[in-house]
Amino acid sequence: MRGFGHDGPSPWTDLERPPLDQAALQRDLVTPGGLWTSLEVLAETGSTNTDLAARARSGAAEGAVLVAEEQTAGRGRLERQWSAPARSGLFLSLLLRPKDIPIERYGWLPILVGVAAAATLSRVAGVDTGLKWPNDLQVTVGGAERKLGGILTELSDGAVVVGLGVNVSLREDELPVPTATSLALAGAEVTDRETLLRSLLREFAELYGEWVAAAGDPQASGLLPAYAARCTTLGRQVKVQLPGDRELLGEAVAIDGDGRLVVRTADGSRRPVAAGDVVHVRPQAL
Repeated sequence: MRGFGHDGPSPWTDLERPPLDQAALQRDLVTPGGLWTSLEVLAETGSTNTDLAARARSGAAEGAVLVAEEQTAGRGRLERQWSAPARSGLFLSLLLRPKDIPIERYGWLPILVGVAAAATLSRVAGVDTGLKWPNDLQVTVGGAERKLGGILTELSDGAVVVGLGVNVSLREDELPVPTATSLALAGAEVTDRETLLRSLLREFAELYGEWVAAAGDPQASGLLPAYAARCTTLGRQVKVQLPGDRELLGEAVAIDGDGRLVVRTADGSRRPVAAGDVVHVRPQAL
């Protein structure tokens, strides 16, 4: 039964995955004087980052939020493809136009999103969430570290588009890779996507306001210590896959003022890493 004059497939094909209520989210989050200036929920799109980047080039205001119930061409870091069943997670992008912030500090924005997301999921969902450098959301399930979500940032005509994906209700047989997980599989107390989205956007808006007020300074805004406290990579033996098929082995000892991971190698030298895939390994594996 389609019911009540509704045309097309029902969004309630999975009762455990209800659709987001765009009107309710707009009412609660798009408020006078607040960061969020618009919020739209799409039933399906290729990539919210791609869509929002196009809107940024057309002059969209800071604070635009684009959420998708399903992404068919989602992207992660290093252009990796990323997809998930409809309404099984939070798939969104944020449009930011930081004023009076040096562009070299824009690299802290994905870290800021990561801190806001990890804090929200820990507090609201009751799942202890860490951040694997640079900004993978990570939880421990069955004694093993698993990826819960990730963040992708892009520049678009002077604006910053930050994409975030969080697995909320994925079941074991729906996981894209064995190292992934979801809030449901991690035993979350709350998996209601609207509750999580509201909390996440409010948390981010508060942290972003503090960061902007500090001119993007990660120390003065408190962002650097907040990130370091949640970074699961610090203090670990790591293998970093660097551009050009190179590897760096050592202990992750710090996050520097530019958001780089500082690795101490066997000879005692400290090497800052700005980009690369990080693998947490046991000391004997080095």
